[in-house]
Amino acid sequence: MSLNGKTAIITGSNSGIGLGIAREMAKAGANVVLNSFTDTKDDHALAQEITDVTGVTARYIKADMSKGDECRALIEKAGACDILINNAGIQHVAGIDEFPAEKWDAIIAINLSSAFHTTAAALPLMRKAGWGRVINIASAHGLTASPYKSAYVAAKHGIVGMTKVVALETAEEPITANAICPGYVLTPLVEEQIPDTMKKYDMDRDTAVREVLLTRQPSKEFATVEQLGGTAVFLASDAAAQITGTTISVDGGWTAL
Repeated sequence: MSLNGKTAIITGSNSGIGLGIAREMAKAGANVVLNSFTDTKDDHALAQEITDVTGVTARYIKADMSKGDECRALIEKAGACDILINNAGIQHVAGIDEFPAEKWDAIIAINLSSAFHTTAAALPLMRKAGWGRVINIASAHGLTASPYKSAYVAAKHGIVGMTKVVALETAEEPITANAICPGYVLTPLVEEQIPDTMKKYDMDRDTAVREVLLTRQPSKEFATVEQLGGTAVFLASDAAAQITGTTISVDGGWTAL
């Protein structure tokens, strides 16, 4: 599943799932563009590390995914976009009647609207190149719901719906659009939550993970960023040329319930 010569742009990719996907894309031969809203030495060092390890060209481009003009500028600055991976996202938990309006607006902007703007800017480049892949990182919450996550669930359902629209609009072209729907993924952010969960419920690590964090994930195992990256590489490959407009769940059986 070689992606040699392709350019992959991954939004929200200086940590966690996005960085894991970027690394797997690079291992498959794709040049990668990392992104976040910061612009630090560490951000650029991540890109250099990927270049040093894999030999591809890796760059970091700052863009705030809450701002539509910066989303579009990211694609323009990259200059090429064969593979677009819309991954940027934030979360807030509260009941609807207590959900801060500004948090709702931010989650919809970053988790949903950003993908509209980047896709709109990327499709002309894909059409010019005669090939393209749009891969949206949705969530199990794009297929089902949980209480107190109204904005996140709404945004992720929206991402799944928009994925289908893009797939239909490009169905007769060599461009595909699909969504990956992860369950709970072992990221540095999740790792940081485990000690607090252990303390709160007076449990050892394994019990806290199985009975609290992974209560809705039947496998009782986290997905890994490498697994998500491998799924994205597959969707970008020629083997997936006739897979479009669908979702792939990487959730340990969550949505099978």
